[in-house]
Parts: sequence; structure tokens; C-alpha cells
Amino acid sequence: MVLFEFTEPSGAAVRGWSAVGDRVMGGVSSGALRHDPGGFAVFEGEVSLAYGGGFASVRTEPRLVALSGFAGIELRARGDGRTYKLHLRGDPDFDAVLYTVRFETSADRFDDLRFPWGAFRPTFRGRAAPQAPPLDPARIFGFGLMTEGRRAGPFRLEIARISALRG
Repeated sequence: MVLFEFTEPSGAAVRGWSAVGDRVMGGVSSGALRHDPGGFAVFEGEVSLAYGGGFASVRTEPRLVALSGFAGIELRARGDGRTYKLHLRGDPDFDAVLYTVRFETSADRFDDLRFPWGAFRPTFRGRAAPQAPPLDPARIFGFGLMTEGRRAGPFRLEIARISALRG
């Protein structure tokens, strides 16, 4: 089941995604999700380590997406060789536990990256949260993408779609 299809010409699927970067802690990194006329979304910007920063992220507005009966999430993406994170929100609150999976990207091709529910690890403010309950696929309140590894410089991640994997 397709959750976000970024290949449509209007670019409507990028609406509702907003940037939340290291500025929340005093950093100056930048990042945004935009539609590319080539038929995909682009998460791009620049990571800066100044002022204790080191990441950029985008996320959807909170809304319930019940995915029980599915096996996980598939992301069709082409990157720049950097590592990124896909996160799922298990609660509608802004400052809630995120369920995160890291992934590597290829610069020369789109890859279909498949993440079973068990691959997502609970985190809170970027740190492991082992006390958090496991991800409940029936209670997903949002999706997000984030740079990984506090690596300064420009980044670019192209996303064709985000889908739920059949069980």
C-alpha cells in the first residue's frame, strides 16, 4: 500500500512535511523536502556542526495511520552515499518517542529499502529509549527523514515513494 507517492506531477505529496532541524537546540543546519519535476521528492540542505548542531530532518504532521496487517515499511530512494534515518512517530505529541531505522544510500541508483517492524528502534531526542514499548503498527502518527552521523556538508536524498509492506 502506497503511503506517499512523490512521482505525481503536482507535488502534492510533499505538502504537510515540515523541517525540524538542529535549530531546536541552537544549531544552524538547514533542510527541507521539495518536489522535483523529475518525479520524486528531494530532502536536501546543509548540515553544520556549529553551535552544537549536526542534523537536519523533515516530518509529516501528526495523523493516525493504522498499519496493522502489514509487515513494515518500504522506501524507494536514491541518496548521496550518506547514512539517513527513517522514523515513525508512535504518539501524536511533538516531543514523543520515535521509532527509527538507519539506512545507507547509493548515489547512482534508486534502491527499494525494506524495513520490517522489528528493525525500528525506539529513540527519544536522538538517544536509545529501551524503556519505550515496542512499535505498534496500528498506532503510527507520522513519518520523518533525518540525516545521520553529525557529518557536516551538503546532503541530498531523493524519494520516489514510501509504502507499507504486505505481511
